[in-house]
Amino acid sequence: MGLLGLLYGVVVLGIMMIYVYGSVIPEATWKEIMNVNKEGTYIGIVVPNAFELKPLLQSPSFVPHHKFPNLDFAGKRFRIGELEKKRVVVVMSGLSMLNSGLSTQLLLTLFNVEGVLHYGIAGNLNPNLQIGDVTIPKYWAHTGLWNWQRFGDGPNDELALEVNGDYSRKYGYLKFSNYNNYTKDSNYSKPVRNLLNNVWYQAEEIFPVNGVPEVRQHAFWVPVHKKYYQIAKQLKNVKLSGCVNTTTCLPRNPSVVRVKKGITANVFVDNQAYREFLNSKFGATPVDMETAAVALVCFQQRIPFIAIRALSDLAGGGSALSNEAALFTSLASQNAFDVLLSFISLLKINS
Repeated sequence: MGLLGLLYGVVVLGIMMIYVYGSVIPEATWKEIMNVNKEGTYIGIVVPNAFELKPLLQSPSFVPHHKFPNLDFAGKRFRIGELEKKRVVVVMSGLSMLNSGLSTQLLLTLFNVEGVLHYGIAGNLNPNLQIGDVTIPKYWAHTGLWNWQRFGDGPNDELALEVNGDYSRKYGYLKFSNYNNYTKDSNYSKPVRNLLNNVWYQAEEIFPVNGVPEVRQHAFWVPVHKKYYQIAKQLKNVKLSGCVNTTTCLPRNPSVVRVKKGITANVFVDNQAYREFLNSKFGATPVDMETAAVALVCFQQRIPFIAIRALSDLAGGGSALSNEAALFTSLASQNAFDVLLSFISLLKINS
């Protein structure tokens, strides 16, 4: 009876496991994922939007898998195939930190991914670069996590919950009264105090896969993978497009530039004052709405990562009446993909 009871328990456990997996991932989908993963490791590619994905799908270098070209799960489509003869899984995340972080975690959970590449367009905070240039930052930060200080407090006053280690004054702040409008001949010849006071930039709480569960660490500047960043040094001579059409061309041919810092927040920056503040405060070049989330997930999971972002607009710093992205999105998307293609051709992946 003891042996029969044990066998019965094993069978019941097996049925329960199938039911649990089936309730989360349909059995047919799970089998497909297992078959895909049997072929070896993949490079994961995370792309924000359809217009940025388009150059990849139209490229002759992308060859969909002969049997499993697509896998749809949890509202995401994972495209499986080869790019420059390297096995890849491509996912379009959608706009924002939430979508890009969720898509990256799903990618790493479902597939046998050995590294993540992220590409797309970005606003340009750096006056030394132009639209069309492709930037590859060494560090990424999320600059949308704030502690908003109460009116009357200043840099020397402790933030709420700072004593618990929840918040910090380490990374600096934005003082709204520095950007008040005033006229020189009025009573307000100097910036006046603003009820909005200050916002202090904060690091993310992370829980690394090899750390102690529920014991937090903090991360603000997240580095890309050292080896990937070294490989990117070889991309400076990639030829990029400088013309939208026969009549609209950039002042010079775009170039590929490794830069020190890029930043992300759930904010589309189209404001000159904030553009200048972000560049002077953080020394950042590209600003976007997705990359830091991808970086943070990969950092927590200890997966190699790098991001390639082409500059599509001046983030409010141009002289045009409207943002330049509407005109240069297609050019920047193609340039970002062309650099990604050159990068992946230099990668050596595991079998």
